[in-house]
Amino acid sequence: MNFVPALTIALADYRDPRDAADVIALLDAYARDPMGGGEPLSAPVKARLTDDLAANRHAFSLLARRDDEAVGLANCFMGYSTFAAAPLVNIHDLVVLPGHRGAGIGKALLAAIEAEALKRGACKITLEVLSGNPARHLYAACGYGDYQLDPAAGHALFWQKRLT
Repeated sequence: MNFVPALTIALADYRDPRDAADVIALLDAYARDPMGGGEPLSAPVKARLTDDLAANRHAFSLLARRDDEAVGLANCFMGYSTFAAAPLVNIHDLVVLPGHRGAGIGKALLAAIEAEALKRGACKITLEVLSGNPARHLYAACGYGDYQLDPAAGHALFWQKRLT
């Protein structure tokens, strides 16, 4: 008989030392990955991240643990859709550690995000993804896709302007 380790997903408590450490470690692992930019988080970011998240009433994170080991993370922020006059959830970071990919953890995190979004009255969930990220296939399989109002106007692009 094969033993499949139990997977749990729960809201992170940024004030809990274990949850805070897991949020930082998982986000750092993602930052080091080519899909996260390939650079570790800086010491100042690590030092203030969970305090900043705890102070942001629009932030929530979900931690995925397999047999009590943190293996996945979703950092999300509440926003607002003016066209729907309703809240929305943006998935800012979705992390599954490399040794645990392909085991359904990302899919389980997306389902947990959707459940949390519905509890919070959200009309939609948004995310950004690099065109070369293999996770695109998971996102598409879970119902995510390009945003467009009128195909003649094209699809939405995610742009940025760095200020620091």
